[in-house]
Amino acid sequence: MSAAAAAGTWKLGDLEVNRIGYGAMRLTGNGMLGNSDGTPIDRDAAVGLLHSAVEQGVNHIDTAAFYFSALRSANELINRALSSWCGDVVVVTKVGPGRDPSGEWIAEARPDQLRGQVEENLRQLGRDCLDVVNLRIGGPRTASVAEHFGALAELREAGLIRHLGLSGVLPEHVTEAQGIAPVVCVQNSYGLDWRRADESGLVDLCGEQGIAFVPFFAVSGLRREAAASREQDAHVQSVARAHDATPAQVRLAWTLHRGPHVLAIPGTKNPVHLAQNIAAGSLRLTEEELRLLDKTIDSATAPRTHG
Repeated sequence: MSAAAAAGTWKLGDLEVNRIGYGAMRLTGNGMLGNSDGTPIDRDAAVGLLHSAVEQGVNHIDTAAFYFSALRSANELINRALSSWCGDVVVVTKVGPGRDPSGEWIAEARPDQLRGQVEENLRQLGRDCLDVVNLRIGGPRTASVAEHFGALAELREAGLIRHLGLSGVLPEHVTEAQGIAPVVCVQNSYGLDWRRADESGLVDLCGEQGIAFVPFFAVSGLRREAAASREQDAHVQSVARAHDATPAQVRLAWTLHRGPHVLAIPGTKNPVHLAQNIAAGSLRLTEEELRLLDKTIDSATAPRTHG
């Protein structure tokens, strides 16, 4: 059994994936802001990292056309790295937000502009059909996803997309979208110190409906796209020491314990951290440890911002 399969598998529609995947956001630098002011990430090193991930059993990679810096595009790197593994690795991308060629954020796409974003992902990834496309909405204040999700459902019927998902949503958005076309996954910010998806019931709703729940920022938490820093939480440190594990592994294991439908897509450009993140799938926390970790941060005190 591969390292990435230690936590089990889940299906995105008819596509079975290991629960430990890989998020490509950091491949071009430090988050979506990239490393435009510094030395660009080495292209061969990035491709090698993706090869290593797949060789360790990762078959679920998350990306977006707006993950790019001045000289590097996550989609382009994935295209180059996975050309020989096409069909073996599920690539999940997202549409809705956009950036101009200089990297500046532009207005959220209108429903009639989503086809262009889908086609951009197809070109960059070198695909004729996208495995999964998530509609990333502007935030929980979005009243309805019907027009945008309906536009993607039409592209699914046209054969450009295999499966659909959502990102940055509330339970009511999932219910609305399910009435239009099947939702196979939901991506939201979620982790030990950011549990809004528990408060809203979103994690449990996804489990009840057989939808994969895919947290992002599960390791970085409220630091979001910031560079890695020393773990500050004493409870996380204590559990990590007990298992001879890293704090990041403990945070990922805590996330995965929420249910078999919860997947992980930790991102890194460090090969050592990549192997550690994948190995987190084999970490089993005791009930006592889970109770201890649940005391780490009262999510009600967390600032109400949304990724």
